[in-house]
Amino acid sequence: MGRKTGTISRGIRCPIIREGDDIAGIVVNSVIEAAQCEGFELRNRDVVAVTESVVARAQGNYASVEAIAADVKAKLGGETVGVIFPILSRNRFAICLRGIAMGVKKIVLMLTYPSDEVGNALVSLDQLDEAGINPYTDVLTEAKYRELFGENPHPFTNVDYVKYYGDLIRSCGAEAEIILANDPRAILPYADSVLTCDIHTRARTKRILRAAGAKCVCGLDDLLNAPVNGSGYNEKYGLLGSNKSTEDMIKLFPQDCFDLVESVQAQLLEKTGKHIEVMVYGDGAFKDPVGKIWELADPVVAPAYTKGLEGTPNELKLKYLADNDFADLKGEELKNAIEAAIRQKDNDLVGSMASQGTTPRRLTDLIGSLCDLTSGSGDKGTPIVLVQGYFDNMTD
Repeated sequence: MGRKTGTISRGIRCPIIREGDDIAGIVVNSVIEAAQCEGFELRNRDVVAVTESVVARAQGNYASVEAIAADVKAKLGGETVGVIFPILSRNRFAICLRGIAMGVKKIVLMLTYPSDEVGNALVSLDQLDEAGINPYTDVLTEAKYRELFGENPHPFTNVDYVKYYGDLIRSCGAEAEIILANDPRAILPYADSVLTCDIHTRARTKRILRAAGAKCVCGLDDLLNAPVNGSGYNEKYGLLGSNKSTEDMIKLFPQDCFDLVESVQAQLLEKTGKHIEVMVYGDGAFKDPVGKIWELADPVVAPAYTKGLEGTPNELKLKYLADNDFADLKGEELKNAIEAAIRQKDNDLVGSMASQGTTPRRLTDLIGSLCDLTSGSGDKGTPIVLVQGYFDNMTD
């Protein structure tokens, strides 16, 4: 009898990882022990994925809010700074905002509306329509926002982020002024030194601000992109991808980890005889249909992966084949015809009608999203994920 399962995603439990631990060895041993304990076999082209959080923890890639403050003051002058387009997150941005506020005298905080970059809403589209507000052109003061829309706590966390961020800035000794706008240039009447905090649109925002005459423009990727008084750092992403560790410390996105994924791959090959792909993953790239939140608050889904994970899926759409090419077949004859088409498919199906409807995304984004959903972000205790059968099709 042939196999009756396709892709399987397993969360793998491992010890609590601390700074300085041999993360590669822990990953390899945990995967092998799980296979032995649960009675499954490792196969060629399985994927072992490790969450970025434990990689950064093993690297000891941490920094204090004082380090953020020192870098902000050195790079943005320490006076009045426009802080624009942050996401609404206590875990991701609030602690960074503490450090930023400690390094300046005044922050003019400019929030995007109706929602932040990843979908956290300050106000609904229906409310904007009722108020006659155009979010592409209209700049709202905090007072005007309250007059029009009152309080709008986050539907999941019940936090009023306009109040929360304003109070946080003031608690750090800085003056706070809050406006809402979507054009980066709207900040320039308030401040000519600007810290842009958007993630995936940051290059465009910086370009617009510099062209409009801003004196100093930095992004979160320009802060802690080098050590500050011995702190951790991320040369490529700076504060992007960081999150809260303690009330005074952040954990940064992990530093270069290509050596890690290659080491795990080599050790697994040595110990199991199987060629297994390996990746480090962060946030998945998917959108919640209820809260409208796009999950991807990290700068990338996968900061490191082995070469076998490059590219995009090359798959035929079974529904298309069954409804079109083989519409006159059924039963075993239909199954055999589809299997023959799969075996004979081109190596590059881009543009083919028979592949329409398949997911045109990078393998690392697809598999990383699957792993993020599998591991969760709470107390499951499975920061390693084993994905099997991902590269199979119905002929395997």
